[in-house]
Amino acid sequence: MFRRKNKLPPAATYREVWRKGDWTTKLSFFVMGASALKNRQWVKGAAFLITEVAFLIWLVFSGISSLSMLSNLGTLKTKKVVFDQSQGVYLTKLPDNSVVILLFGVLAVILLIAMVGLYWVNLRSTRKLYVLNRDHGHIETNGEELASLLDERLHSVLLTIPIIGIVAFTILPTVYMISMAFTNYDSHHSIGFSWTGFQAFHNVLSGDLAGTFFPVLGWTLIWAVCATATTFFFGVLLAMLIESKGIKHKAFWRTMFIIVYAVPQFVSLLMMAQFLDLQGPLNNLLLSWHWIAKPINFIGASANPLVARITVIVVNMWVGIPVSMLVSTAIIQNLPEDQIEAARMDGANPFQVFKSITFPQILFVMAPSLIQQFIGNINNFNVIYLLTGGYPMNNNYSGAGDTDLLVTWLYNLTFGQTQRYNASAVLGILIFIISAVFSLFAYRRTNAFKEG
Repeated sequence: MFRRKNKLPPAATYREVWRKGDWTTKLSFFVMGASALKNRQWVKGAAFLITEVAFLIWLVFSGISSLSMLSNLGTLKTKKVVFDQSQGVYLTKLPDNSVVILLFGVLAVILLIAMVGLYWVNLRSTRKLYVLNRDHGHIETNGEELASLLDERLHSVLLTIPIIGIVAFTILPTVYMISMAFTNYDSHHSIGFSWTGFQAFHNVLSGDLAGTFFPVLGWTLIWAVCATATTFFFGVLLAMLIESKGIKHKAFWRTMFIIVYAVPQFVSLLMMAQFLDLQGPLNNLLLSWHWIAKPINFIGASANPLVARITVIVVNMWVGIPVSMLVSTAIIQNLPEDQIEAARMDGANPFQVFKSITFPQILFVMAPSLIQQFIGNINNFNVIYLLTGGYPMNNNYSGAGDTDLLVTWLYNLTFGQTQRYNASAVLGILIFIISAVFSLFAYRRTNAFKEG
């Protein structure tokens, strides 16, 4: 038998709950869980009460201090030497650690927001108990409350740990990174730094870093388009070639290309970097065949920027085509043969069949995946960093080379000599905005979305 849930009359307003409720109902506005404890819902009431007590203890001993220091990130920004008259000696005062202050300040804000949300849950529970008491409804016992956690509210129980993990390992670091963009945190202010508003955004978009940001942004978008288009197009062609009726041992050929994908990417890219080196096997082979008079610098520090960029796109094709081939193969094998045969009977040539039947259906299925690949290529750190390291360097850029993407430039700004952490945070925000805007714009215009 299924237990029927209580059907409540129209909910009371919180003003009515406060004015007409008993003393425990009113007390619940200040002491969380009081109404639940009065109605013998011991576990819920104790959980609310213990959480509030723990929060108040944290707020008194740590929370207020963390929130107050968040406003200025510490009062002492540089090391100072002061004379202590009581001891008659000079003392060195170290600057306040703004990194820790910002971290604990952001954590305090998140905990405060979470507590406000829990307080709202407490008020909703109090209002529900008030309505049930007012209308003589059935109030769930402690056992029924616990049983419901394993029944109709099981999803809430199962989501508790993932939500805590998301807050701790996603929301907290993200908010911390975003906050860093509004400071002057760099190599000159590595311990004590201050809020500077949108100054870091100004430096990236129109200041000393603008001459690097916009060219690198342009190359990043060109790279993302070319890398996505080439791997998709040639992956589809490869899948169609292998699935052709005249090709034998199809499983063997698919396996050969899958091996490239199965090998860890960083191994493949490091091996390819050695293969394309100035003294690498490719140049030695071309020299021995007398095809070139001197070695070609494909990806070195003094390479031609255009050659280096074409090289990384070609190498990315070698790494990425097998993925598109696998997906395309699955789609091609499930294409309706009757449509293809009907088109051939009507006189359509292979190109017309591909253009009107095969390609549109592949694109329909793979459009969301292509958007994902495009965003992944914008943030494709491995190919650039492991293959070229950003080289060749550009003297007109600040900490970036001609093959650097925004994400690799962000890495250089963070771990390079300048260590401009605030500018790196700004780049992270801008990359997210670009990726999110494009994803929403492109996905909403795909047929998969419109017909979903």
